[in-house]
Amino acid sequence: MIIQSDRSILLETDGPAFEDARDCLASFAELVKSPEHIHTYRLTPLSLWNAAAAGLTAPEIITGLETFTKYDIPQNIIVEVEDNIDRYGRLKLYRGDDDQLVIQSDDEMLIMELLHHKELQQYVTGTPDMKRILVKPGDRGNVKCALIKIGFPVEDLAGYTEGSPLEINTRETCLTGKPFSLRKYQIESIAAFWANGSNAGGSGVIVLPCGAGKTIVAIGAIATCKTHTLILATNTVSLRQWKTEILDKTDLNEDDIGEYSGESKEIKPITIATYQVLTYRKTKDSPFEHFKLFDKGQWGLVVYDEVHLLPAPVFRATASLQARRRLGLTATLVREDAREDDVFSLIGPKKYDVPWKVLEKQGWIATALCTEVRVKLREEERYQYVIATKREKFRIASTNPSKITICQKIVDKHKEDNVLIIGQYLDQLRELQEHFKVPMITGRTGNKERQRLYEDFRTGREKLLIVSKVANFSIDLPDANVAIQVSGTFGSRQEEAQRLGRILRPKSDESVLARFYSLVSRDTCDQDFAIKRQLFLTEQGYRYEITPEEDI
Repeated sequence: MIIQSDRSILLETDGPAFEDARDCLASFAELVKSPEHIHTYRLTPLSLWNAAAAGLTAPEIITGLETFTKYDIPQNIIVEVEDNIDRYGRLKLYRGDDDQLVIQSDDEMLIMELLHHKELQQYVTGTPDMKRILVKPGDRGNVKCALIKIGFPVEDLAGYTEGSPLEINTRETCLTGKPFSLRKYQIESIAAFWANGSNAGGSGVIVLPCGAGKTIVAIGAIATCKTHTLILATNTVSLRQWKTEILDKTDLNEDDIGEYSGESKEIKPITIATYQVLTYRKTKDSPFEHFKLFDKGQWGLVVYDEVHLLPAPVFRATASLQARRRLGLTATLVREDAREDDVFSLIGPKKYDVPWKVLEKQGWIATALCTEVRVKLREEERYQYVIATKREKFRIASTNPSKITICQKIVDKHKEDNVLIIGQYLDQLRELQEHFKVPMITGRTGNKERQRLYEDFRTGREKLLIVSKVANFSIDLPDANVAIQVSGTFGSRQEEAQRLGRILRPKSDESVLARFYSLVSRDTCDQDFAIKRQLFLTEQGYRYEITPEEDI
């Protein structure tokens, strides 16, 4: 490492300790860019506060930097690390008399400073002394958001309502007949979230790769909390997969689990709702009709699947749910809207994180090879591209007709494999469907038909499936081992994570490699955005090879 005084850290990729250094940095720094030879990280207050919440101390972070640095650590970096780690927990939030919430600190000057901040003043109801500030319980989430923006994240120790009790236990043998037990890292992540049931636990985010069993972690957390639980899922197919997993791996029955979606409105001890139904409203200015679900059940736990995709309205609703335990699940804390601090404040800090490559080495997720194939634009498309508007340029480059030929070559190479073709543009996907004569799943495909096609793919009746971006989220296709991405959403790192995740679930044959191909039009904005999407893959330690179309 070369640690610089501007908080940036340069990491050489060809050093013998690269992987250890990368895993060290991942626990307290953000990756900024990662071309072939030098990766750039940055220390930020949020990255350090997440590290502090996960239990890392300033001496541990500094020791990690000293272990791998090439030169002396700049003195201001040591001070920054110590200061930001010290800031987390300097303020405590707890429940006082008469149900008031109390912000407490031994630093009287800090209390005085906070009282002069407009962001906080609107929530203050009193100051009994210069070590305590009183705020209303209903403003718990808003206060936490205000304090993190001021630069002093508060440690929330105000506790939780227990919710209605639920007797639930995990099985030793699944309904499918397979033995079931939690893996070591899943047990550790549940323990980090639960924190022995203390007020220091109960809210936070578990970061695990796609295919590492985040659903199982949630099931373990529900069995630990033993309380009525609301689960928020990305779509109806995902909702039903959650239900199947809960029935398969716990002693609950059908009557204990409710579906709250566009098709059904059941409220049961375990209720699984979709983000779409929660954010539905008749007009742009109408109220959200289904937000009442948050208050209808006596929830002791709310689980947010794919928390990096949490819609803004659900953030607002979550601000009023701070008295309930909250568990966020994600493969990446990166949000394209840069609202990571809202995740920290309203869902909770990062509680547990395992690098993708660590789980790959342990055999819990498949080994993956990522290949970007650069495809030429034909003469007629090149002319259209040159004269097009900025937005139209991206569409022309993404839907390059030559990509169909390359798709065919890749499919021919993988005749014995289970292949997904994933894309953004429906016209392009319809052309591919016409070319290959295989099924396609889009947002308009009915849920029953989707489930049938997914089942055909799982059982091998279909070896090739074309899917739109609906397959980005929470779809369990354990035998997919080849993905061909023909078009993506600009430079979305979170999308890249989801798409790679479709093929990372461990295979019955451990020798089978997962292959992720990304088809990119050469010398276009498609290529520029692909560089941004590489960031997530290289951040997780995957080598990203680039090859011309002639070599496929």
